[in-house]
This record gives sequence, structure tokens and C-alpha cells, in this order.
Amino acid sequence: MSDDKETTLQQVVGWWHGLQPVPEKNQPGDRAALAMLRRCSSVMDALFVPETQVLVHRCGARDDAKIARLALVAAVCAHVRRDRPDILIARQVGPVDLKDRATAACKPLRFRRLMDAATYDECLRAFRRLVALAGREVSVKDLARALMMWPREGAYGDGGEERIRREWMRQYWDAGRSYQEQ
Repeated sequence: MSDDKETTLQQVVGWWHGLQPVPEKNQPGDRAALAMLRRCSSVMDALFVPETQVLVHRCGARDDAKIARLALVAAVCAHVRRDRPDILIARQVGPVDLKDRATAACKPLRFRRLMDAATYDECLRAFRRLVALAGREVSVKDLARALMMWPREGAYGDGGEERIRREWMRQYWDAGRSYQEQ
């Protein structure tokens, strides 16, 4: 992953942590911004939330596609209650026992719908459901990485949207090593 993409992911994680209330650290967070982002019904709605614009500025986004992708990240990450950097999301929601598909938090048919999500708004709906199925406890960095590459709409043209789908498919079914591990 390029340094620019890694920096963006670090900015997203820092932004997300800043919004989260942490009573034991006397950190109030920004519950109002989280509530506004959770109510967004489209990526365009998320662009109107001031905290989305804070994220866009933090990441130095200039082109429309990156701005829209960051709005998607903001709207989905607002649903995450706890960061779980120790586990990849696709593996977290995949079948525990490959012989019993019922052990998956996200059943194969729903996972297939996630794989087919192409537009920003389809991704918004599909990933919100995924976060809910994961108990609202997922890796914010892994989620942001996927959301930045997932939509086919306004794709960067480097094939990232297909690579991330293949990677998630392997992780979901626990098949083989990740290209990040090689």
C-alpha cells in the first residue's frame, strides 16, 4: 500500500477515535456528529455533515472520487462502536466452520450482495449491514481501506475495486494467505 493511502487510513482512524466518547478518559467525543452520520441515507447526505468535511480536509482530498469515498467512510464508520484492529472484517463475519455455513455472522447470500455492491449508496447500505452483523465492533482501518477501494463508481482505474473483493472473498472463506501477508 502506498504511503499516501496508509496516511489516509491513519487519518481516518484518528478521526474516528476523536468522535468516540470515552468516559473513563474524560473524552466527550462528538455524539451529535455520529448521530448525524448514522442518519445519512446517501453519501451525498454525509457530505453535508461538517465532521465529514473535517475528515476530507485531514486527508487532503481534492478530487471528487476521493471526497465521495471519504464521505462513504465517514457514514459507515459512524456505526462502529469499538475498533477491533486485531481481526480482518471478512474473516470476522465469515464461517467459523467451513462445513457449516450457518456459523457465519454474514451468511453467504448476504456476503454475495456485498460483493456486488458497486455504487457509493449501495456500498453505504451493504457495509452498514455488515457492521451491524459484526456487532458494531470491527477494525476501523480494515473497513476504511475496503471502503476507499470498493465502489466501482468513480473507480481509480487501477483495479483496486476487484483486488479488494478477491481479498475479502479469501478472508471470508479463510482460503489461503492474504497478499498483505506475502
